[in-house]
Amino acid sequence: MKMTFFSAITIDRRFEYSTGFIKSLIGVFAMISVVSCKVGEEYTRPEFKEDISAEYYSGEKDLDSVETDSLNLAEIDTDTIPMSEIPWKEYIEDSTLQSLIDTALVNNIDLKKAMKNMQIGMEELAQSKANFFPSLNARPADYRRDYYSENYNNYGSNRSRRNHGENPPSSLYTERLEYSSALQANWELDLWGKLRWQKEAARAEFMKSKEFKNAVQTSLIAEVASTYFNLVMLKSQIEVARKNYALNDSTLNIVQLQYDAGESTSLAIQQTKSQKLKAKTLIPQLERQYVIMENKLNGLLGRSPRSINIETSFEDIEFQKRYDKGIPLELIKNRPDVAMSEYELIAANADAGVANALRYPSLTIGASAGLNSFKLDEFLDPVSSGFALLNGAIFQPIFNNRKLKTNYNVARTQKEIAQLDFKDHLIEAIADVSNSLAKMDKLKEEYNIAEERIEVTQKGLKDAGMLFRGGYANYLEVLTAQSDALESELNLINIKKQLLIANVELYRNLGGGWQ
Repeated sequence: MKMTFFSAITIDRRFEYSTGFIKSLIGVFAMISVVSCKVGEEYTRPEFKEDISAEYYSGEKDLDSVETDSLNLAEIDTDTIPMSEIPWKEYIEDSTLQSLIDTALVNNIDLKKAMKNMQIGMEELAQSKANFFPSLNARPADYRRDYYSENYNNYGSNRSRRNHGENPPSSLYTERLEYSSALQANWELDLWGKLRWQKEAARAEFMKSKEFKNAVQTSLIAEVASTYFNLVMLKSQIEVARKNYALNDSTLNIVQLQYDAGESTSLAIQQTKSQKLKAKTLIPQLERQYVIMENKLNGLLGRSPRSINIETSFEDIEFQKRYDKGIPLELIKNRPDVAMSEYELIAANADAGVANALRYPSLTIGASAGLNSFKLDEFLDPVSSGFALLNGAIFQPIFNNRKLKTNYNVARTQKEIAQLDFKDHLIEAIADVSNSLAKMDKLKEEYNIAEERIEVTQKGLKDAGMLFRGGYANYLEVLTAQSDALESELNLINIKKQLLIANVELYRNLGGGWQ
């Protein structure tokens, strides 16, 4: 049930009340500007002092933790630019990788879709702003002619007698003839802030789509870099595998000469051949992985599979060391996914404001002006056919108040859920940084050990070869040394690749890559 107030001011055909019509409009607008107010709670960023701290894993002296009692970023002061604010072209120094990332930022399909979603959000924001203004519709020409018969429940018989005399026709006579043209305006007044809350929600959704685009870009840069490092690693491992295969071939030749001289058995030849074939099998396995990884990189670049020329040597790639000021609290302003979560909370708060405003009366004003006549020859004469109308309606829900209250309570609960999601994203983001720092710290320890192992296995391989040629070592010792040296080289390359990717992941986890 709705309680409705309706008021209409009609101007006669001579427009004698046109001045009063305008004064009425001005009076209504003045009254509304006085009584208009906004219900609901303004958004404030929640603080999670007890559950979110600034402490995180820091295994090295230059990875300092920051202690603070709140999440107020204005209180954080650093002497250097945080790692997350370094533009990706300064953080990633490899020119080949930079070129690949540039291509991906232009052609990647997911990034293009994210930008399209931004455009949708921008259009919806513009629409939310337009809701504050009256809607204006034109009806340039309207013709109406009603035909009735004798048994039709006709309330206009007087008009029929006027048009047709004392004996009007009994079947399909013209009951109504009308020519009209009008402009119609409707305006819902934002008494309780419903439209303002809708605008705030639309702005939050637009900003969320913008942050989503940033998140896609950050993820894309990290994924391209990781795939590139995998390609360079596989290329280096293929070279090591081929070198090892050549070394096994050389060993087999020596064993064959010893066999011909009666100094070794056929078993030695068979085992050496088996080791050589094992080394050869590794080459197509690595080449297969290379092609798959190359196709993955082409997909990230938004194009079909093709050969990618990589001239970078794996040994020339250096570790990134620009992460001495990675502060987890900066995640609030730098990580796109955390920003998206906060914009979801802002939108949920605005939705609660809309639901609250719907519980109060709404006021709609309508106005129309135009020409109306039942004679075509007088239709264009504004003096005899002109009209203007103003009407207003106040709607107050009564029996559906329970439904509106339920909607409001649901919206408030959804806001609380969004706040918990925001908190969860903060905790997860800081954990990501802590995990990345721990991973990098321990991978560096592994890399140092792997380098030491390389020195040992290479020396062992060299000594085994010399002893074998001098007759002081058998072929099994040589094969074991070769296998150990190959494994240590492949392991060192793999650990270095993991370190490079860990650098990229830390950069992403700190919110870098979209500047």
